[in-house]
Amino acid sequence: MTTTSERVSESLMRQASQRVSQSVFDGSPLRVVLLVDVYDGAQQQFLEAYEQLCNQVASVPGHVSDQLCQSIENPSQWLITSEWESAPPFLTWVNSEEHVRMVEPLHSCVRDTRSLRFHIVRETGGPAAETEPGARRLQGAPRIGDGLIRHALTFTVKPGSEATVAEILAGYTSPEPRVDDTTQLCRTSLFMHGNRVVRAIEVRGDLLAALRHVAKQPEVRAVEEAINPYLEQDRDLDDPESARVFFTRAALPAVHHVTAGQESPDAVRHALYYPAREGCGMRLAELLARQDEAAADDPRGSVLRSTIFQRDDVVVRLVDLRGGLDADPSAVLTDRSEAAELAELLDGGALGADGAAIDARLLTGSRMDLVTDRRAPDA
Repeated sequence: MTTTSERVSESLMRQASQRVSQSVFDGSPLRVVLLVDVYDGAQQQFLEAYEQLCNQVASVPGHVSDQLCQSIENPSQWLITSEWESAPPFLTWVNSEEHVRMVEPLHSCVRDTRSLRFHIVRETGGPAAETEPGARRLQGAPRIGDGLIRHALTFTVKPGSEATVAEILAGYTSPEPRVDDTTQLCRTSLFMHGNRVVRAIEVRGDLLAALRHVAKQPEVRAVEEAINPYLEQDRDLDDPESARVFFTRAALPAVHHVTAGQESPDAVRHALYYPAREGCGMRLAELLARQDEAAADDPRGSVLRSTIFQRDDVVVRLVDLRGGLDADPSAVLTDRSEAAELAELLDGGALGADGAAIDARLLTGSRMDLVTDRRAPDA
């Protein structure tokens, strides 16, 4: 006979198994793997560019080591691995203007690259594994995902053009969601806050393949060409280097995602924009991530899922709420005990708020306007 405590335990286990949590904030060492395809005959040029880059990266805070490998089967294929103390310092560097400048010498000799990032979960043998206990905080347990990759792009348009841009972005024809047998575009959500645009996507499979697939679709290309005159940062989509630099700077990676393991027919998606003080973007994102983890743990709460995107001092919080934000405004407010830290990290002036009024302004000042939210039919 099953006891009440056993039934409660089983229920909690089922709930935990449905809960998704992906984060860069667990403090574990990070392993970065960069797959590089070098133009034929450019191997020596690539090696010299790498040596220059390696010397510069060695002084970046949080960097531990690098290793460069060349394929024994195809000399055009190279593998760069690097280790970092944790994910935040790597992301701070890789998303910086400094990184954009550092990698410029590689562009003329590299055909293609693919970057993969991994938290270190276990180690066996070698010097790293022989360090004192606690010196390296390995990821305590494997995280449970939901098969989706989340990514966003953000850019600004010329002041005064917001209504025109919103109309263009809302009127596009959705591209074919199926990329190949293993990759599908599942959802695209577009929001605006003033002259800032945020496009968040959810992909099942290969993110890079999905982004390339979308970029090739005529209906998407037409929209991109239509908003070109209104962009604050000039770009030429016919110039690969111009397009690459624009989308590199526009990338807004997901640094935290949590799903409560619940669904609701009245779920509403919102986006909130948090401009951080200079140099405080990562700390602000971590503060919001802690709050959303706690909210997802509350079975009576409104937060069904939340994703934090961050690059430099731009932080965006995409949150699905039971009943929507108007039904439970407190769902996105930081706990009072953390209000002082929020006021310290947030550029309240950008939202028209001072420290005393910051909580109220987070609802009215940071809330982004929905432009369009589209799901694939079978997503």
